[in-house]
Amino acid sequence: MFQPSHFTAVLLFALFASTVFGITMRDTPQRMFRYGLYCFALFVGSTIVLSWLMFLIAR
Repeated sequence: MFQPSHFTAVLLFALFASTVFGITMRDTPQRMFRYGLYCFALFVGSTIVLSWLMFLIAR
């Protein structure tokens, strides 16, 4: 059975959510792709920043 780590689960969520956002929020394929990449970067970047913040608060 596939049991992803927390970070893998976040990457999968970011991939699927950014794909949906890219397809539904933009008109042309090039803009869809760029917006999807932008959303993916924001999802992953905010996850890393917030996880470090929680780590520092918990110490």
